[in-house]
Amino acid sequence: TFYCQKSEHEPELIAETTAAVPGNYGETITVDQVTNSSDMISQVQANGTFEGKITGEIKEVCTKKGCWMTMDLPNGESMRVTFKDYGFFLPTNSEGYPVVLEGIATFTETDVETLQHFAEDQGKSAEEVATITEPKREITFEATGVVIKPKA
Repeated sequence: TFYCQKSEHEPELIAETTAAVPGNYGETITVDQVTNSSDMISQVQANGTFEGKITGEIKEVCTKKGCWMTMDLPNGESMRVTFKDYGFFLPTNSEGYPVVLEGIATFTETDVETLQHFAEDQGKSAEEVATITEPKREITFEATGVVIKPKA
């Protein structure tokens, strides 16, 4: 589990908050052979995992460092995306941009402590954080590469 707290071994890799959001982050990936997110959900439900590329829109991004993002899925749920080996981050001002992700999706049970930490990263109040008392079973995605496209 990766948090946005700096460890003494972690290089200082905070993405600049500039207008230059669109671009490739992590491994260089192409935007072809993309699976729609409905098919990705079906594969995860059937096989427990999915490997490949999906597209969506950045719903939320960690406001501290850009070390995770979420996107909405067609089943009404939200999917948390983290970045392989904590090796790259997204700009903290990238909410609302269309995105192509390459990596692996899996079913994950996220523990209460981690869920509370993510809520803190989003700037939720102590009262809101305290309401999180159950682990959450959800699809999570570990991206090896991300392309943020310009907004239409």
